[in-house]
Amino acid sequence: MQPNEIFLSHASRDQEFVSKLADELRRHGIPIWYSKINILGAQQWHDEIGHALKRCDWFLIVLSPNSIESMWVKRELVFALQQNRFEDKIVPIIYQTCDYEKLSWVLPSFQMIDFQNNFNDGCRTLLRLWGISYQSIL
Repeated sequence: MQPNEIFLSHASRDQEFVSKLADELRRHGIPIWYSKINILGAQQWHDEIGHALKRCDWFLIVLSPNSIESMWVKRELVFALQQNRFEDKIVPIIYQTCDYEKLSWVLPSFQMIDFQNNFNDGCRTLLRLWGISYQSIL
């Protein structure tokens, strides 16, 4: 089933990859929410994240050395894991090799989508979850 809206959890230092991924998902008709700025210390962003987490029906988490050190990514993941509506709708995206079990001991039990070697292949695999064919830009 195609998502109504995806929450994309990531570290702000991974913004270049995250923006590229979000653009590709949108280009394929999938609405996505993610923070485009560094949210440290900003209460209004804390509230925005909370609203988005309550609204979105899929949760993607970008895994990298930056994200496993992020307090915000950890909080977002813990929230998603506690919500029944995200059952079978949490998708870890491996952007860079990292010890993602530092975020949660349950992450290895999820189907991982690997973007480390080829961005287009990662997009193809991700979109296949929702029965969407990947159309690369020539």
